[in-house]
Amino acid sequence: MDILARLACLLLALSTTTCAPGFLAGAFENQGIPSRLRFRTVLVAGDSSIAVFDRATAAVGNRLSGAADIQRFSSTRAVISREGAGVASLDRVLGAISTLRPARGQGCLVFATSHGAREQGLALTVSEDFLTPASLDDALARGCGEAPTVVIISGCYSGNFARPPMIRPNRVILTAARADRTSFGCSAEFEYTVYDRCLLTALDNTATWREAHDLILGCVEEKERELNAVPSGPRAYFGQNVAGLPIPGR
Repeated sequence: MDILARLACLLLALSTTTCAPGFLAGAFENQGIPSRLRFRTVLVAGDSSIAVFDRATAAVGNRLSGAADIQRFSSTRAVISREGAGVASLDRVLGAISTLRPARGQGCLVFATSHGAREQGLALTVSEDFLTPASLDDALARGCGEAPTVVIISGCYSGNFARPPMIRPNRVILTAARADRTSFGCSAEFEYTVYDRCLLTALDNTATWREAHDLILGCVEEKERELNAVPSGPRAYFGQNVAGLPIPGR
């Protein structure tokens, strides 16, 4: 009878996740995704005319440093020479993304911040070009495949990056504005753009990217009310395979 009881308990443990504490390390093991995912990361400051973009990539890098392998790109000569950043030209940025190649149990993360142009993409002033949704999608497909992938595009009119061809089941995409709206804070008196400051706050205070987006929305809206600005309408997409993906290190 004792043997039968033990067998019944074992079968019950194998058929449920609630009666066997520690049986799964976290919800993402159910999807084959470790609960503490390490990210291969590319950070891009696309413009050197003001310091807000380089400050943002440096700050994001600091927050992710313990849970990510980071390549940082800049358009500012001093940052490139003194801080070892790569040159943020279109070919080098896309080349870095297309060769990320995360190992099993790793993911990809791309954060790019710059000026944006309607229907063109995010400005990379070193090469006088734009990072576009199509070019980024191609680089991510090559470099990340079906690995969990987070893309954060911070710039005016960046909502195009949360549409096809970018949306895929393994991707989380956050953008600073609708495709037809500007974002705010691209001036010398700001430490960070409005969106980037809210992103940094979210990285410190939320556990998942969905929670981060919700916090960012409220944060941006509050600042826009202070500025009496037209709402920028940050956009997000959460693929079905990564809908509750945790933030690195959380």
